[in-house]
Amino acid sequence: MSNNYYQREYETMSREELKALQSERLVRQVRHVWEHVPYYRGLMEQKGVTPEDIRGIDDLHKLPFISKEDLRLQYPYGLLGTDLKNCVRIHSTSGTTGRRVVAFYTQEDIDIWDDCCARAIVAAGGTDEDVCQIAYGFGLFTGGAGLNGGSHKVGCLTLPMSSGNTDRQIQFMMDLKATILCCTPSYAAFIGESLKEKGYKPEDNSLKAGIFGAEPWTEEMRRGIEEALGIKAYDIYGLTETSGPGVAFECEEQTGMHINEDHFAAEIIDPDTGEVLPLGATGELVLTSLDKEAFPLLRYRTRDITMLSVEPCPCGRTFVKMKKPMGRSDDMLIIRGVNVFPSQIETVLLNEGYAPNYQIIVGRENNTDTLDVNVEMSEGTFSDVVKDMERETARLAQAIKTMLGITPRVHLVAPRSIARSEGKAVRVIDNRKLHD
Repeated sequence: MSNNYYQREYETMSREELKALQSERLVRQVRHVWEHVPYYRGLMEQKGVTPEDIRGIDDLHKLPFISKEDLRLQYPYGLLGTDLKNCVRIHSTSGTTGRRVVAFYTQEDIDIWDDCCARAIVAAGGTDEDVCQIAYGFGLFTGGAGLNGGSHKVGCLTLPMSSGNTDRQIQFMMDLKATILCCTPSYAAFIGESLKEKGYKPEDNSLKAGIFGAEPWTEEMRRGIEEALGIKAYDIYGLTETSGPGVAFECEEQTGMHINEDHFAAEIIDPDTGEVLPLGATGELVLTSLDKEAFPLLRYRTRDITMLSVEPCPCGRTFVKMKKPMGRSDDMLIIRGVNVFPSQIETVLLNEGYAPNYQIIVGRENNTDTLDVNVEMSEGTFSDVVKDMERETARLAQAIKTMLGITPRVHLVAPRSIARSEGKAVRVIDNRKLHD
């Protein structure tokens, strides 16, 4: 059994105690949402549910779902659960067609989120004697802020590096003897390659652990990172909508991520019917924020496909474990940690005067995601003049980058050269091996 607990009393409470705590918090949260979020109250009324119908966690299934589409429709303030003056921060996801998802936080929300990330750091062996290098992006993205707050709670010396500027990352890592690295797995792999190019061996750095999330990664990639950096690599899971990283985290067993069930209730549903599935079944993860004040989501459909297990874990934690997400129940792609919908690229092409005939090809080169977009020209735009083609592909690439935040490689292709299937083009080809 592990001694690596940040809040032992919660992380190891019995399933019965946990159920009682979840029930108490759910009843209070449903009342809070009913009184403060008119949109969700309307969904409950449509379903014929009142707060009196929710007496505990076993009644969770009676509540209506909420989806990312609801969040977009209610942008920016429609799902706010408290007076704006009580909020101290926002974070946001990338927007599909200009409508972003904006999540609000009170100070108490941030304190709880920081605690969840602190649990992840301590589970990875972190203490107040560690030097924690945060190389997730800061700003509207939740990664940097979440792990930064968690690191402070643990008492680590925190290096808020943000992402990029790899030479500086390596200089600080080596000079300040960083022991824990937090970033996307693809960036961890890149840092490993950069260290090797500079002549460093894995044993030359002081790192012992890494906490990597925000994008899919395989067990094969995990082993490669562990060998390149001489560390143990831990997975972390979260969504902006439910706070950010720290919804779930890996312990030293590395056999799935413990969901912080005192703050989040988890269900698995059939993505087609909405039926709640039994433990051990594979389906779509649904999360309920049990104590978030500013942005309290009940039964939020994550679209991530996974399974849950309450098999006893040798680490001693009693929280349910979720497997690495095996895919999505919608068409969203995660590319270099960024949520990408084909419809975003379609919107750009239509705005630029193209027909929506395109193909997205996602790959992985040197542990970094690649994004190629093949765009069909019309008979009118077809040009054999290479100079014009180069100028046009650069223009389209910039327009797509402005929408997505990542740069694609754009290829203009001949009219009707993208294969149709039953009259409809195959939009996405994902050549990454994202799960074993």
